[in-house]
Amino acid sequence: MLSQRLWRLLQLSRKIWVRTSLIAALAVIAAFASWAFHGLIPEEWAERFGAEAVLPVLNILASSMLAVTTFSLSVMVTAHTSVASQVTPRAHRLLLEDTTTQSVLSTFLGAFIFALVALVLFRSGFYGGRDSVIVFAVTALVIVLVVVAMLRWISHLSRLGSIDETMRQLENRVRDNLTNHRRWPGLGAKTYENKETIPKGAVPVLTPLAGFVRHIDVGAVQKAAEARDCRVYLSAIPGDWAGEGDPVAYTDHAGEETAKKIVAAFTFSPLRSFDQDPRFGVFVLAEIAVRALSPGVNDPGTAIEVIGRLERLLTETSSDQIVAEDPEYDNVRVRRLPEGELIEEAFSMIARDGAGMVEVASRLLSTLRRMARSRDPELADAARVLAQYALAAAETALDREHDLLRLHASVEGWGGFDAEREPAPLVVRRGDE
Repeated sequence: MLSQRLWRLLQLSRKIWVRTSLIAALAVIAAFASWAFHGLIPEEWAERFGAEAVLPVLNILASSMLAVTTFSLSVMVTAHTSVASQVTPRAHRLLLEDTTTQSVLSTFLGAFIFALVALVLFRSGFYGGRDSVIVFAVTALVIVLVVVAMLRWISHLSRLGSIDETMRQLENRVRDNLTNHRRWPGLGAKTYENKETIPKGAVPVLTPLAGFVRHIDVGAVQKAAEARDCRVYLSAIPGDWAGEGDPVAYTDHAGEETAKKIVAAFTFSPLRSFDQDPRFGVFVLAEIAVRALSPGVNDPGTAIEVIGRLERLLTETSSDQIVAEDPEYDNVRVRRLPEGELIEEAFSMIARDGAGMVEVASRLLSTLRRMARSRDPELADAARVLAQYALAAAETALDREHDLLRLHASVEGWGGFDAEREPAPLVVRRGDE
């Protein structure tokens, strides 16, 4: 698992200004490279690739890249606004981390900054005759980067901001999060089931901040626990809201200094994050379906597609498909995320808002029926419980006999929600294929 420092570096790498700065640094690299290799450049090269050859290209880059960057930024803002209004505002956070958009825009803006800096250095007399050869070589490299970025941008623009592309990106991100959650359900530590597991008399560790738990550096908690020779029970996991003064952990015996180190391992934020929170991605996908079911949109097809994506995600990444890794932190216990919470996040809102649409309700019940056959007993039980709620909500909302017959057909032959679980067929684990 990533430490807090590496996680912050990862967040920093997703900022567009970081990539822009790296490309703009080519101007400084070219300046130092020209000084370092000044004596190695043949005189005939300096005559062929002098300032007369480089300056026109730099002028073209400086003028065109500014216009292209401005246009691309306007397209990005329009696409993000469309996603926030038509899909869900939470999906906007995912688009902000789109590596293709960031790479393309940083290439355009970096090329403009490079050309501008190089022109200033030329006009100030910093570059000599042989120095211009190095600048010419770097300029050629920048041109290649710009051409590649334009080709990627043209291909990306055809999908940017569409519901299909947003759901595809979101599904891939959720799949990665759920896979990591299955491999490390305790974030690298052992898990515990409920509060009754915590020893009586354990000292609560209170947070001085209020916000969502965005990241936990379990390795730092382990070091603090080892130094004090104690055991730490983390009661707040990524995605939980912690109010000021709420307990986020418990220790069997630890001092104030250890408590401060434990709290410092938590990162709080007013916004949830996709990184360590598998529930958030599932919730955002469900939000897309709920937005599509609103009277203003009235798009049951999108809701049905979301149900299919959620079913695929939860079954492909179930605990019977992905084997958990051995925990490496012995002194830390992390509250286990129940399967029922994932099912609730995924389907409860759709069951409520889609109850009046028979095509959505029947598709949801069919999905839950298949998930109830899972070899993971907890996932199967959670699907069965939610199916009871979905069926009751739909029977209340639907008043046409034809719709009710169609609804009951989706659960016909199930054997009743209180019957024994249907036998699950044998499946092959991914690792055994």
